[in-house]
Amino acid sequence: MAAKDDRRASIKLSTVDDLFSTDESRADAQREKVVEIPLAEISEFHGHPFKVKADEAMLEMADSVKQYGVLVPGLVRPKPDGSYEMVAGHRRKKASELAAAETMPCIVRELDDDQATIIMVDSNLQRENISASEKAFAYKMKMEAMNRQGQRSDLTSRQVGGKLDSADAIGKEAGESGRQIQRYIRLTELTPTILEMVDEKQIAFNPAVELSYLSEKEQQNLYETMQSEDCTPSLAQAQRMKKLSLDGRLNMDVIFSILTEEKPNQKEKLHIQRERIERFFPREFTEKQKEDLIVQLLEGWYRKRQREHER
Repeated sequence: MAAKDDRRASIKLSTVDDLFSTDESRADAQREKVVEIPLAEISEFHGHPFKVKADEAMLEMADSVKQYGVLVPGLVRPKPDGSYEMVAGHRRKKASELAAAETMPCIVRELDDDQATIIMVDSNLQRENISASEKAFAYKMKMEAMNRQGQRSDLTSRQVGGKLDSADAIGKEAGESGRQIQRYIRLTELTPTILEMVDEKQIAFNPAVELSYLSEKEQQNLYETMQSEDCTPSLAQAQRMKKLSLDGRLNMDVIFSILTEEKPNQKEKLHIQRERIERFFPREFTEKQKEDLIVQLLEGWYRKRQREHER
């Protein structure tokens, strides 16, 4: 009798919904859907390397959201506390906030850390005007995720064996060589102040890669010297500093002597002390307006001299 009761207990009865549901309806229940999620419940992706700026393009996106809403849903993954982490759609979320929206359409997907990282990087690399530092940290995050996957190939288009294989795979998708991907990742070894100069195009990419091999203290000394002497290293100078650093012979005096040496084909720069000319310009003038006015006045002075010589 007891055995019969156990068999009855083990029998799972179908619910009414199960009996009358179709394969199509069951598949639809498993299909991802777009849902409206409160912005307050969506946090940024941990370690998100891409800057979300309230620039002119962002303001235009916010105006579009006001008029038409968010046309392309974001992608989020659920967090243990019931909130969500943004995987793709950080700019759309910012535009929604600027548009005073309370919710945003999103697809909710279960993703592990490595899956989410790869999707986050790939979706943001489609943007225009990505800075060198954004690429550097994005490529690094993606490579680390791919290396953790080891020989798994379910999340990438090819199996990943090592760092060079990972770099090749990333480069193939990004239109770069694997070696170039590794060179970008080297930039993450730069101090924030020097990396900012790279983003601002004050230091070229190739010298920056060489400078990434300097220690943090050496980079601090380099930055201070660049600021005081108003100069940046050429590729040849950066390579010399890298070699001296590896040999343990790079210090502040050596950095100064390298940066202040005359470079090939170097022309003497014209320096005008700011306090000598600042009082002649309106306070709201930008540096470009000041330069244009100086050139305009010089052109007028030059034409006047030409006319005097012709008399």
